[in-house]
Amino acid sequence: MRKTVQLLLVASLCGCVATTPRPDAGDQGVDPIPFSLALEEVVITGIRQRLPDPASVRLGRTLAGERTVNGRKEIVVCGFASGKTAAGGAGGDQAFIARIYPDSASSLELVAMGGASETRRLVDSTCSAAGLPISDSA
Repeated sequence: MRKTVQLLLVASLCGCVATTPRPDAGDQGVDPIPFSLALEEVVITGIRQRLPDPASVRLGRTLAGERTVNGRKEIVVCGFASGKTAAGGAGGDQAFIARIYPDSASSLELVAMGGASETRRLVDSTCSAAGLPISDSA
């Protein structure tokens, strides 16, 4: 199931998916955890590597949860990040899903990130199915 969701996320980022897939919440669920300062630092550090103006990164609504997949603990983080463009203008909010493996130096693995409406819908539905609703209507 995890690989299916990952493939769907990648396909949607390529513009290859005609409709938003409906994730099955069966084994995606997480136990919500507080979004600590240490966790925030790991997320910001990881996202800075992917935006044109790393110093301008700001997090919006961000939620985290933990689960164990195949015997390995992972922290799932869903939220919004923004930063300036390379020209210095406002870059707008980008929805993201990331995973952190605490047993691997807590490095961030970005699963999906983007500001396009299709990406935002996919991130929102996947995060909601996992128990981390990040949309404004949640």
